[in-house]
Amino acid sequence: MDILKQFLGRLHPILVHLPIGFIILGLLLQWYDRKIRAHSKIIALIFLWAGILSAFACVTGYLQYLGEGYAFDTVKWHLWLGITTTIFCFLMYSKISEKPILVFLKKFPILLFSSLLFVLISFTGHLGGDITHGKGYLLEPFPNSVKSFFGHEIFEEKPIVLNEENWENSLFYEDVIHPLINNKCVSCHNPKKSKGELKLHSLEDMLVGGENGEIIVENNPSESPLYSRLILSKDDEDHMPPKEKTQLTKEEITLIKTWILHGNPSNKTIGHLGLQKELFLSFFPQKENKIYPDTTIAAAPSDSIAHIKMFGLHVQQISNVSTFLSVSSINKPSFSNSDFEILNPILKHIVVLDLGGTQVTDDIFDKLTSLPHLTTLKLDDTSITGDGIELLSQLKYLKSINLTHTDFGDSFIPLLKEFKALEKVYLYNTKANPKDWQRLKENQTVLDYGNYELPKIAADSIIY
Repeated sequence: MDILKQFLGRLHPILVHLPIGFIILGLLLQWYDRKIRAHSKIIALIFLWAGILSAFACVTGYLQYLGEGYAFDTVKWHLWLGITTTIFCFLMYSKISEKPILVFLKKFPILLFSSLLFVLISFTGHLGGDITHGKGYLLEPFPNSVKSFFGHEIFEEKPIVLNEENWENSLFYEDVIHPLINNKCVSCHNPKKSKGELKLHSLEDMLVGGENGEIIVENNPSESPLYSRLILSKDDEDHMPPKEKTQLTKEEITLIKTWILHGNPSNKTIGHLGLQKELFLSFFPQKENKIYPDTTIAAAPSDSIAHIKMFGLHVQQISNVSTFLSVSSINKPSFSNSDFEILNPILKHIVVLDLGGTQVTDDIFDKLTSLPHLTTLKLDDTSITGDGIELLSQLKYLKSINLTHTDFGDSFIPLLKEFKALEKVYLYNTKANPKDWQRLKENQTVLDYGNYELPKIAADSIIY
């Protein structure tokens, strides 16, 4: 029986769309039929089915609440509004039906009922979306100013500022652990949205724990859920953060483990605790990078990155201190020109794009021009011939192109002279002739044909 309850509960996110569809259809037909009133019987039937399906959605939703461990405060408004929406569907049926069950409803204008039902379905659906995807899901891609205007709680990322001069004198909790948890965990565990009744915005609340008890066992990371949940498999339902959220890096997880291991101190410096410098090097300012664009852009939306990863592409930041991304199709050989649209939310963030071994053709060149910061492009082992490659001359940061094992030919090489920043083109096993072209633009661009041979040394003649 428990298995059946849990199964029916998990059907709720799917089944709930049926009554929504019926209600929207009913309201649209009602608006269409507002003057001629020729389809009242059909519209009434639609609202009857909307009510029946809404009731079933309420039951499965309640079973999901029981089986998945949601706090009642999290679901209560969604549940009550869902029940109210169900009742209104039956009231609409009664009002529009030729033989109304509740005659007194005829006194109320139909516009009032329709408006109330639309408001109900909107708020109920919005709250359901918040439960499924997290509060503020729709507003997540917008700037903080827009989120604030709509009353959405904003949690600004707090930078971890460490360098050669200050790292030993920095407070381990205040300057490292607190910003780290704030940036990766507080969006779901704060005074206004405390999943599992857990708040992580302050050390005091963190030490209180959540509905399952304490999350920190002093000096014992393996028994502390704050740490132990971080190292679970991402597919484990207890893993934190949820796999669709931005994950902590290995270095960040190690720091949380170290903090708990040392008794989760609140006011001790890194130097006082005698911690090794290597633990914090990933937060030190990186040496000047002359490979990627010298510009700063806001981080890509984490939900967009998660969506692209689910599609099968590998996405990662090029470093801890940069918002630029590297995207690879290594696990998606079926990627084709038409799939390029999946990258639309992160186009300006991509500096490395590896489409090697995929199904892309020369038509991809036009699409690639929408990557303003593209620096490294890999098109090896594809059916590229070079037709249209001149379009890439618009990319002012493009420095490297890999065309090995393609049909790229000599006739397109002169077009590469127009590329502003191009430094190297890999042409091993192509139709380009190494004897014809070696360098372009006063030796600025090197054409690498591979097939290297190592010089013989004396040791090669030794017989063992």
